[in-house]
Amino acid sequence: MREGRMSESTAPEAPADRIAAGYAFTGPALELGALLWDGACLPDRRVRVPLAVLNRHGLIAGATGTGKTKTLQLIAEQLSASGVPVFLADVKGDVSGIAAPGEPHPKTAGRAREVGQDWQPGGCPAEFLSLGGIGPGVPVRATVTDFGPVLLSKVLGLNRTQEQSLGLVFHYADAKGLELYDLKDLRAVVAFLVSDRGKAELKDIGGISAATAGVILRALTAFEQQGAGVFFGEPEFDTADLLRTAPDGRGVVSLLELPAVQDRPQLFSTFLMWLLADLFAALPEAGDLDKPKLVFFFDEAHLLFDGASKAFLEAVTRTVRLIRSKGVGVFFVTQSPQDVPADVLAQLGSRVQHALRAFTPDDAKALRAAVRTYPRSEYDLEELLTVLGTGEAVVTVLDERGAPTPVAATRLRAPQSLMAPVGAAELDRAVQASPLYARYAQPVDRESAYEKISAEQAAAEAAAEAEAEAEAARAEASRTEAETEASRPQQPRRPAEKPSPVQQVMGSGIFRSLARSVGTQLGREISRSLFGTARRRR
Repeated sequence: MREGRMSESTAPEAPADRIAAGYAFTGPALELGALLWDGACLPDRRVRVPLAVLNRHGLIAGATGTGKTKTLQLIAEQLSASGVPVFLADVKGDVSGIAAPGEPHPKTAGRAREVGQDWQPGGCPAEFLSLGGIGPGVPVRATVTDFGPVLLSKVLGLNRTQEQSLGLVFHYADAKGLELYDLKDLRAVVAFLVSDRGKAELKDIGGISAATAGVILRALTAFEQQGAGVFFGEPEFDTADLLRTAPDGRGVVSLLELPAVQDRPQLFSTFLMWLLADLFAALPEAGDLDKPKLVFFFDEAHLLFDGASKAFLEAVTRTVRLIRSKGVGVFFVTQSPQDVPADVLAQLGSRVQHALRAFTPDDAKALRAAVRTYPRSEYDLEELLTVLGTGEAVVTVLDERGAPTPVAATRLRAPQSLMAPVGAAELDRAVQASPLYARYAQPVDRESAYEKISAEQAAAEAAAEAEAEAEAARAEASRTEAETEASRPQQPRRPAEKPSPVQQVMGSGIFRSLARSVGTQLGREISRSLFGTARRRR
């Protein structure tokens, strides 16, 4: 049994040396920590990850309290020092300290000695962002059009059929030139389609039922009533602002501060996916680079996939698979590898697995599943993963040739930046001083679908009102004319004169019949005389 310990017949240096040899890279690399073997920390056996392979994506996993946040802070500050911009989702608000130098502490000094680290306090150039300006940070907004129906369906909790119907609504708005900048624009379009005036249009865009359109409208209204409207609109955040470096060459760490929206996990996780998808759409192909253009840390990644539709999962998988060629690396941070779909997990080159718990049968099953995803190891991983301490992890990465390194139990280094949140006043000062603040702080409301539909509706109502007034005027004129006619004095009628005897005879029916008969006979005789058809007498 191996449990991270040697057998009696094997020299302790042999397996440790074999593992350490897999991390002896020649190019630039980030320092993760020192190898653990046989219960001891070996500071001269360094565990590292090549800088050039960090666009191959990664996973940081482990139970609550095992040190995941400090691990991503450690990796992020080294990326920044290497000139690589970083994006971090700060869900709990405890990563903001990366902007400030760390404070000396006996525990930090002790960890540095154990792993052979020359610990020096130092912060990173940082940019603080917030969703829609809720909480401290430069507001990050997206237009509804660019967010798209697939991501929006995830936020609204729509099923597959409703998601497809929402896609047709987007198509209709685009075809009609109705700009969808914010939620009220989309709500106005859907409300129009379920109105009496819009029902004919509804039939022409793919057979969306009025019931489905009504469900979408109710979901939008409820979502807007929760205050989510501030996340959508203009000015839209330009994801190119995540790719900046400081004047001294260090990469800027952009922290999306999310504590104020922790109660809306579907929203912020889907918004992170929008940022990633927008980067994918905007960046050119880059091929293999010496270092990534950006590394994107997706904290609480399980929230992204919970209840996701098939179309959404396909979109995520496709984006993760292809964005590597744009020079962007993605790290998913979550509690268990099972939180990430298998198709996504298969694309992750680096794995830092903190301790897993096995208190229940489901936990034990998840532990065994996690172990099976690792290559052959010198360790008994099923036991090792349950006894790792805080700040310790099982690591495997890709080497410079793209092959997996040996599995290495690792005691991780301590971050050099502050391992606590910065003060609120300091954070506010940093936000106000940001060059992005002037560009994104104030929302803009341009003419779009809501204004256009409202104007058309007002014009239609005005026309209907004018027609009603005209009809009322015509009715009033007719009534007045009738009243005037009725009020005129009537002229007395003359008594009818009695006809004379000759008039009586000529007006009688017998006289008129005799006259017609004589006339007809006379006409025939004249006609025969003219056309030579008269009969001769014998």
